[in-house]
Amino acid sequence: MTIHAFDFDGTLTKRDTLIEFIRYVKGNKEFLLGFLKHLHLLILMKIGFMPNWKTKRIIFQYFFGGMTLEKFNEYGEKFAKDKASLLRKKGMAAVNKALMDGEQVVIISASIENWVAPFFASVSPQGRTEGGLMVIGTKVQVVDGKLTGRFLTKNCYGEEKVRRLLEHYPNRKEYKLVAYGDSRGDHALLDFADEGHYKEF
Repeated sequence: MTIHAFDFDGTLTKRDTLIEFIRYVKGNKEFLLGFLKHLHLLILMKIGFMPNWKTKRIIFQYFFGGMTLEKFNEYGEKFAKDKASLLRKKGMAAVNKALMDGEQVVIISASIENWVAPFFASVSPQGRTEGGLMVIGTKVQVVDGKLTGRFLTKNCYGEEKVRRLLEHYPNRKEYKLVAYGDSRGDHALLDFADEGHYKEF
């Protein structure tokens, strides 16, 4: 079996979808005010004094903490429908080719599963283990039907991408892994793969 593992943001999309999703849900004014409020954290992250996951969680909690899961999922589905132009044509052609060849495709992303998965809802049934498409991303924590703003899993970035992939496909010798990525968050996955493609699209 061959598994094609694609990073999402920047690899299959033209821009980071966390930024785009926040802007889509909250509007430009609230988006700008929120990022200005957290500008110091973004600077600390860029210079290496604040971990990526912590900055992301604080910003995510600010914008989405307390929102119902139902509303959040609704936004995710609308976002994927309205922002299909964010997808790279060459990247999606590679996804579709792998599926047509009967191979397994895994979209593995640090972004939240709730808005990543809808981009692929019409491509292939979710959750199949052979010859289909699966989305693995960061999962949100929900209590009493509402988002706490925290994450249920670790941020799916760096080594966490390898760990999450192995959760689903632990028998590494039984498959060939072809990986696609575009940033330092993908290096661990690319190095782990039999065949790594950096900034392919």
